[in-house]
Formats: sequence, C-alpha cells, structure tokens
Amino acid sequence: MQREGICALGNMIVDLLFEVERYPGLGELSAIRGARGMSAGGLACNIPLDLARLDGSLPIQACGVLGDDAEGDYLRAQFSQFENIDTGRILPGAQTDYTLVINDAQTRERTFFSYCGSSGLLDADSLDLSALPARILHAGYILLLEGLDRSDKEHGTQMAKLLRRAQRLGMRTSVDVVSETGDRFTRLVPPALRYTDYCIINELEAQQVVGVPLREPDGRLRAENMREALGRLKALGVGAWAVVHCPEGAYGLDERGEYTALPSLRLSADEIKSTTGAGDAFCAGTLYGAHEGWRLADALRLGTAAAALSLGGHDTYSNILPVAESLRFYKEKGGR
Repeated sequence: MQREGICALGNMIVDLLFEVERYPGLGELSAIRGARGMSAGGLACNIPLDLARLDGSLPIQACGVLGDDAEGDYLRAQFSQFENIDTGRILPGAQTDYTLVINDAQTRERTFFSYCGSSGLLDADSLDLSALPARILHAGYILLLEGLDRSDKEHGTQMAKLLRRAQRLGMRTSVDVVSETGDRFTRLVPPALRYTDYCIINELEAQQVVGVPLREPDGRLRAENMREALGRLKALGVGAWAVVHCPEGAYGLDERGEYTALPSLRLSADEIKSTTGAGDAFCAGTLYGAHEGWRLADALRLGTAAAALSLGGHDTYSNILPVAESLRFYKEKGGR
C-alpha cells in the first residue's frame, strides 16, 4: 500500500469556553465575562482541523467516537468544512465528550473539567488498521481514553497494542498525553513509548514521564535539563523524534541524536485571544513536517508558527494559515 496522509485517533471533544475575572478559591464566586463559547477540542478534532488549514490537499483521517447529540452534530459540522478530512471511520457512541475550559482573565491560565463519554469506548480493536492508508497515526490522549488506557498482558496497555499493530502495518506512530499529577503516567505512558516514532508533549508531561525537573515550583523553566529529558524519552523507546514544547519554546532530539532548541515567537497581548488548542496546533505543524520528510528543526518552526497563529483565534484552528503563509508569519515575527 502506498501510504499517504495523517490519521488522528482518539478524543473528540466539544470545548465549552468560559472566561472568569479570576479563578476562584474554594467556596468563592467569580463572575463569568461575556457569553459562553464553543469550540472543537480533543486530539482527534484539533489535529485534523489544524492540518486541513495548513494544507487543503493533505489526506487526513479523523478517527474517534461521537454521540448522536448536539455536540456530535457540532463537531461533524466542523469537519464538513474541509474536503480532505475523511470522517468515514468515526464510530457511533452514546454521548459526545465535552470539557469545561475556564480561562482566568488576569493570568490567562486555563483550568479544565472533562467529561469522558463516548471516547472511552475506543480500544485496540475498534478500528481495522489494515484498511487505513495513513503514513502517520497520531493517537491520544493517553490518560483520557479509558478503553485504550486498559492493561494488555503482552504490550502493557491497549494503546501500546494499537501502536505496535500500526507499526507492523508500515505506519509511523505518534502519541500525545494529558497533563495530570499522580502515578498513572509511569504506568500508562512508557508502554506506549516503546512503539512510538514521534513523541510530542509539553514540559509538565515530560517531567512526569521521565522524572527530570523541567519547571521549578516558582514557574521558572529548567531549560538546562531539556536535553536530558529528551534523551530519557528516547531511551524509553521513542524511535525518531522526541519533542517537548512549552510557552518558552520548542526542544527536540532527532533519530541521529541532533538536539534543536527554538524560542517561541514574541506576540503582543492583543494578539492572544485564547490559548486553548495551541499544543495541538504545535503538534499538527510538527507532524506535517515529519510527513513531508523535513528536518526536525524545520518541522519545529512550522509547529511554532501554527501554535502562535492559533492563539489569535477564538477557536482552535480558524486562525491557522496555509504552510507557506505560516512560515512567512514565523519569519515576520522574528523566528530563526
């Protein structure tokens, strides 16, 4: 099979967006500013929509589970705007996942309250991977997919089993996780990394996985530890690119051991409308570079541009520009 395109498999979520004057303490009240927003969310929504904005000719498959409800209809309508997104592998479920996203107007920090509905039905046997034409399978979020987080005697987890099966069929694999404290990282993430070609996660997730401190309690980034953390991700089995992204920049280690560090683009406060979905936009740009055979550094530039552009939109994807325009934006903003 001639493999082409990118498949995003996993959480399909409607984000219900609220901005508050400040995030309240326990038992306190905080006023909601403006009307409630709604946006596509979750890896299997954001990644296809971001990629379709970057390249309208790239074959894209969206794989997940949607309910027969208003939230599911909303997400189907988002996909239908793009002819190159194949939704034929979306399975029917009970209730569509949703997340309450609370944005603090003062700090711009976000807090998430997630309901995992139909996405929890996905497991390693939900889809016939042998019929999937994609060159890259991007799956996640680990820790937020009940079925794929279940244990598997041979591979460790159902997610690891799925990724191993995809590799045997000739696909490159990529994973993403959600930020969470607790011991589930050490139980659920390493088994998947043994069958992962591209690992693209943020600094908080990376330090949970490998135990290398990347963020001080006062918020300072420990950039001097980044290369060690990336090396440990590779040691856990990541075959090609280990990538960590954060507000300060993007860091990566490729299959030859070449280390790349790129700063984020400088944006003014009025250029930032919402930070929701910026991590997935970064993943989409980076994966596009991987699909096209680019060097890691060039892929990180596109990922950085896509993430910065996503910040200027009121949803997760509509402000992202086609590849050439995104890279032009990167240079205009002082990217190197």
